[in-house]
Amino acid sequence: MSGHNKWSTIKRKKGALDAKRSKIFSRIIKEITVAVKEGGADPDANPRLRLGIANAKGASMPKDNITRAINKGADKDAAHFSETTYEGYVGSVAFFIECTTDNTQRTVANVRSIFNKFGGSLGTNGSLSHIFERQGIFTIPSANISDIDTFEMEVIDAGAEEIEIDTENEIVTVSSRLEDFGSLMKKLEALNIEPESANLQRIPLIYAQIDAESAKKLVRVIDLFEEDDDVQNVYHNIEMTEEIMEAME
Repeated sequence: MSGHNKWSTIKRKKGALDAKRSKIFSRIIKEITVAVKEGGADPDANPRLRLGIANAKGASMPKDNITRAINKGADKDAAHFSETTYEGYVGSVAFFIECTTDNTQRTVANVRSIFNKFGGSLGTNGSLSHIFERQGIFTIPSANISDIDTFEMEVIDAGAEEIEIDTENEIVTVSSRLEDFGSLMKKLEALNIEPESANLQRIPLIYAQIDAESAKKLVRVIDLFEEDDDVQNVYHNIEMTEEIMEAME
């Protein structure tokens, strides 16, 4: 079963690698902390924590960092994080912002400021439900899969909808419906295949067609959202043509 790359997150080669790595670690630490506060510090009894630890390992996070994040989540006196989402437009492009914050007033002010700066508007929750669909996305190094044919049959049986093999970057990407995310995670565990990342992403159902000049402006919008410490994930529905991908590099 072959997949497509329309919905894939476009990784742009810009910015300092150390800063990017630090941001990735920060996001995972928050995810682990929230998971512990919600379901306890035992990964065997807490699927969300187990997933957070798997993502930490996939990002090559040191074990000490993972342990500190778990301990922080278990500390009753530690800051309480809440998860919130924001939806809006810049021109014809829809943006869905996922945040984890200890101060929602600060977060909404920052998000609104970015929208306003570029002539955009912050909408109400649910206003983009017809544009984005939540799907399970698994990225797996090809080296972790010994037999690709057997792998494909196994994950299709567990609910995989799309399988994309990127031979150039040696990555296999598997997508699933929201309701099949858990069963696919269990299947990978049963197969002893460790993904580089496994998470629920918001995939566009409707795409906005823009020109390369507009794309350059929107790169800055995406960067500002991603640079905010409270922001975990940024999704947009830009139709990624070759011309636009080149402009966003």
